[in-house]
Amino acid sequence: MQFEVFTLLPEVFPSYLETSIIKRARERGLINVRVHNIRDYTHDKHHMTDDTPYGGGGGMVMKPEPIFEAVESVLGLSAPGEVEEMPFDAAPGESNIPIILLTPQGRVFNQSIAQELSQHSHIVLICGRYEGIDERIREHLVTDEISIGDYVLTGGELPALILIDAISRFLPDVLGDPTGAQDDSHAMGLLEYPHYTRPPEFRGWKIPEVLLSGAHAKIDKWRREQALLRTQKKRPDMIEKAGLSKEDLKFLKTIEQK
Repeated sequence: MQFEVFTLLPEVFPSYLETSIIKRARERGLINVRVHNIRDYTHDKHHMTDDTPYGGGGGMVMKPEPIFEAVESVLGLSAPGEVEEMPFDAAPGESNIPIILLTPQGRVFNQSIAQELSQHSHIVLICGRYEGIDERIREHLVTDEISIGDYVLTGGELPALILIDAISRFLPDVLGDPTGAQDDSHAMGLLEYPHYTRPPEFRGWKIPEVLLSGAHAKIDKWRREQALLRTQKKRPDMIEKAGLSKEDLKFLKTIEQK
């Protein structure tokens, strides 16, 4: 998968992209992240990417010209929406590359959206900054808007890294465990079950006996029940949307009666 990140602060990205799972995925050619400095697409001596808002008010607004030019240049667009040549590893016939603006006004990012976006082979992430962006960018260039929560950050750089990380986890071979992404919290609609590792006893605290039993069916049942209990306790709002089985509902009802 190819990620194109457009930002005013390219120096934010290398330290995270050069660590852990993302680093290994890049080294193996599973993902490629190119970070583009929007200032490189300005043509004035001061490399201005923002200006005061029409109509007055505080803050600065990101100008449309450098952002349009940056995205169109990188994607090979002759005009908004017209793709001359699909770059990099885009699938044959894929002309709808998501051009995502990271903004508090977007749809709130979650595991389902990460999985949805992982189906694309090429994604553009535009990092907003200052008071906001010129509305013409939103209307005529951006195809999607995503927020990582109902709060405001200084810019879209951290959200961009979050999207790259979460989306990459769904790609084949990025995680060592082929089912790892499916077992994560939120992936199955519930919070993840508890994990334990060696030693089997620490300061008098023992791990659950079932995990030492070698009985995989019992372990799977225990993990499912623990996920249900943890979700009910910490995020009861998720229970209603989790699509529970009859056995799940029976278990929760039994717990409520105790």
